[in-house]
Amino acid sequence: MPDFAIRSMTDDDLPGVLELLTVALGETALLKRTSDLFRWKHVLNPFGKSIVLVAEADGRIVGLRAFMRWELVTPAGAVLRCVRPVDTATHPDYRRRGIFQSLTEAAVEDARRKGVDLVFNTPNADSGAGYRKMGWNEVGTIGAMIRPRLSTEWLRRSKSLPAPEEAVKGGREVDVASLPSPRDVVGLRTPRSEAYLRWRYRQHPTARYTAISGAGSTAIVRPNIRRGRTELLVSDVFGVEQAEPLRRTIRWARTAYVGTWFSENTPERNAARSAGFINAPGVNALTLVARPLRPLEAEVTNLSNWDLALSDLELL
Repeated sequence: MPDFAIRSMTDDDLPGVLELLTVALGETALLKRTSDLFRWKHVLNPFGKSIVLVAEADGRIVGLRAFMRWELVTPAGAVLRCVRPVDTATHPDYRRRGIFQSLTEAAVEDARRKGVDLVFNTPNADSGAGYRKMGWNEVGTIGAMIRPRLSTEWLRRSKSLPAPEEAVKGGREVDVASLPSPRDVVGLRTPRSEAYLRWRYRQHPTARYTAISGAGSTAIVRPNIRRGRTELLVSDVFGVEQAEPLRRTIRWARTAYVGTWFSENTPERNAARSAGFINAPGVNALTLVARPLRPLEAEVTNLSNWDLALSDLELL
């Protein structure tokens, strides 16, 4: 018999959950384990409240499994109800006791009972093999697109997240209502509703986004810290002439390079190439995996059938 119990998380569990996440996963300049961030992900999410289970042993929370609600729309117009495993944690003193697998199997069954169609996520190298053993299919690897700049900014190191105006000139506050209308989908794609965009770019507790516009199109960007150095990331692009705001972003960036990622065969990837972005050689940043919970008409285990932007992957 396992020496731990699995149950749904309650509001009273939040302090223990945050302590577990910090001990098991740590923090970065951008990712602080706060109650505001947890609520943003798992309570305020416009797709619905997350399925969150905890493992309890010796009177404390020693494991966490959160399935974040999501939706994907297909080119045929069907909407898939999804969940995304995030914030997976096991206390270091309780590893190798089957907590991860037990929590995951229980969360999958809960999601199935609640009518979820698909589970997908981008696990790290440590947990990837465990997911495949439990029925997840590898969809494909996701790389990175970069645009180096002639800059000495790479010499600057920072321990705190810079403000957007420190990373790029010419930005303005993201005005969700004024963004160009979302384009037609060309694969499995997150629906860009106004509620989603407001939650994604205006309500995040720590990530600060800014908009760069040109030729009636808009790029949404944010500063980040990687290995102590500031970078500028393009999360998404809206509009028809998408290359122009990307060129302005490159021209106005105060970082050594600008990074992004979009699925193949999308207007955004074509615009990024036109603006001078190239595939970062030898970089496989993430591996996308998926597990359908019922038969689906959409083929979800082929990466070419997905329509993703960096904004779909950087949940922070």
